[in-house]
Amino acid sequence: MALKIDGKQGRYYSQISRRHIWQGVLTGLVFLSASILILANQFSPDNGVNIDNLEVGQVAPRDILAPQEFEYISQIRTQAEQELRRKSISTIYSRPDPKVARQQIERLRKIFDYLEAVRADPYGSLAEKSEWIAAVPELNLSDIVIDQILIMDDDAWAKTRQETLSVLSQAMRAEIREGQVLATRRQLPTLVTLDTPDEDAAVVVDIAEDLIKPNTFPDQARTEADRQAAADTVEPVKINIEQNELIVSAGEVIDPLKKEALVALSDLRPSTNGWVEDLIAPALLMLLITLIIGVYIYQYIPHILKHSQRLIVLMLLLLMFIAAAKFMIPNPGLAYLFPVAALSMLIVMVIDVQLAFILTTVLAFLGGYLATSNVHTILIYLIFSGWTGALSLSKSQRINALLWACVYVGIVNTSVILIFNYTEINFTTAGALIVLEGALNGIFATGLALVGLFIIGNLLGLVTPIQLLDLARPNHPLLSQLLLKAPASYQHCLMIGNLAEQAAERIGADALLVRVMAYYHDIGKIQRPYFFIENQREGVNVHEKLEPQISAQIIISHVKDGLDLATKYHLPQAIKDGITQHHGTGLVKYFYHQALKAAQEKSLSVDEASFRYPGPIPQSKEAAILMLADVSETTVRALKPNSAAEIDNIVQQAIMDRFSSGQLNDCELTIADLHAIRAAFVSILQGVHHPRIKYPDQVTSGEAEAKANQSPTETNQSKISTDKLSEPKTVPQNSKPSRPPTVPDAEPTRPSVLSRRE
Repeated sequence: MALKIDGKQGRYYSQISRRHIWQGVLTGLVFLSASILILANQFSPDNGVNIDNLEVGQVAPRDILAPQEFEYISQIRTQAEQELRRKSISTIYSRPDPKVARQQIERLRKIFDYLEAVRADPYGSLAEKSEWIAAVPELNLSDIVIDQILIMDDDAWAKTRQETLSVLSQAMRAEIREGQVLATRRQLPTLVTLDTPDEDAAVVVDIAEDLIKPNTFPDQARTEADRQAAADTVEPVKINIEQNELIVSAGEVIDPLKKEALVALSDLRPSTNGWVEDLIAPALLMLLITLIIGVYIYQYIPHILKHSQRLIVLMLLLLMFIAAAKFMIPNPGLAYLFPVAALSMLIVMVIDVQLAFILTTVLAFLGGYLATSNVHTILIYLIFSGWTGALSLSKSQRINALLWACVYVGIVNTSVILIFNYTEINFTTAGALIVLEGALNGIFATGLALVGLFIIGNLLGLVTPIQLLDLARPNHPLLSQLLLKAPASYQHCLMIGNLAEQAAERIGADALLVRVMAYYHDIGKIQRPYFFIENQREGVNVHEKLEPQISAQIIISHVKDGLDLATKYHLPQAIKDGITQHHGTGLVKYFYHQALKAAQEKSLSVDEASFRYPGPIPQSKEAAILMLADVSETTVRALKPNSAAEIDNIVQQAIMDRFSSGQLNDCELTIADLHAIRAAFVSILQGVHHPRIKYPDQVTSGEAEAKANQSPTETNQSKISTDKLSEPKTVPQNSKPSRPPTVPDAEPTRPSVLSRRE
């Protein structure tokens, strides 16, 4: 225990064995290894899909969302826009080439010379001449036109020749492109003079149209230069992806545009330098965190090292929240939903308040390390959120405190978001969603804390406020049995609960836990209720017919019986500790001294161990408070003091007796704590055992009845000096007193009614 001397507090803790220290070291190594694996594992922002392996034509296995708003330049769309600009530039043609026109006119003259020779041939028949004309490669004349050429007289033929040359010359002077040949041929009839007969005009048109050719051609160099200049004016096309925007939906075939977006998403992930950055950096960070947590536990709350279950629960909670942080915080859409307040609430209610602040701060810095954007905001947000959750429960562990914690965490979260993101929120939909996330975080964290308490209490065996409130129900089966079978013991337990709770609140111990421990500390009396004086009828003492050793074993057995009932009804270990430790290794003094007296008469020896409770001595503040409340209330009830000073002296003597006998060696109570506990006990016991004024008729009848019923032993008990009770006794734990102590349970003469309960 801790001693306070001259205002300075010097501590020594119950000795932590090497086994417990190595157990803590092993737990720390497991935590370190597991946390490094969690941090080294890449939770990609694409919802677990390996986007690097998705190729064009493949099917997306699941939805891929944008973890944050980002922008990239689309080469595909930029090239498409450039192509549109290139196509908007028409092909540039060169000027009409006069050489083409001259070549065609010259060819036409040669064709007419050939046709004249055919017409003038005296030996060829009409059919043969038709075949010769049809064989001209440049011409594609109809049979009617060929016949017209052969039957035409010389004057008409001369005019036709001249008109054809004129029409072809006019047509070839104009610009004729590759695609304009047919249009030019359609215009030929309009170039023939109007006084030309229709039959001759048909010959002119048919011959001339076969000789129409393009006389202007595309200028590829100039065209390409202009098109490139137009393409160069196109600005790069930028695509903006909003946060949580669906990039690829499940079952969608990846096209080039989707692939380009996935590549841009892949570029968002921080570049790595191989195993150095992926493993060494997280390892060093978690090593630092593990050392900080380990040193704090060893220096300030080393008793946790004795509880392997609490160490395991602490390790599992941290690993789960680190894994959640690794998944949620790098995603800006989930970062503000990370329930760090749930961790602080669970640590406060299950382990330690100060440890909750340490772990919240450490986890907040880890969140800042994992954040991909708004690092400082995320860091401050997590610290304030976690601290608020811890502060909401630091003085109360009731369920309504959890509900208020939900409100407080939500208010603080939204306040931090508004303070650090006011300009970005700007009353937009996205900003409203961020604020809503902060408010929902309080509900989410509280709900998670409640679920965690249920799991920890029912599956891992650690006591939680929810369990304690359930055990405090008056209609609990064990309490109902205690009320029915041992009603006086039940009232005693309620009184001890009130005393212990007030004392625990004054020294900062767990008031709810110690109250429930008090309710169940004597449930073993259910098995044999009438062997305990508070449940006996006046004047009936079953121990008068029993040997002191047997009576002592019956009294001591209520601890074992209580432990058996607690195991049967699945009570938490903390309640079992209250049952086994509320007497510590104390001596059943009354029956021990009776046995000594009988042994002296027969010159025999007495085994003191047979008269001691099995223990252990109290291992926690709560168990120690329960022990002191039990002995103080029992002694005051037995001695029936007549003044507040007597109550104070009795309580002081009872506490000093437990202190001097070493029963408080393994708990962490200080001398200041003992003074506060004593003051709490006295203030309540004064209200319960204050003297009452008797009316005259009650005084006369009461004195007569008292004289008639008072035994010699009771007469001696009424004369015990309270001054002696106030003097501290130094009774060695293993020594045998030469005479019975002055307290009533040590009187050498067995009274007809036990003066106190052991």
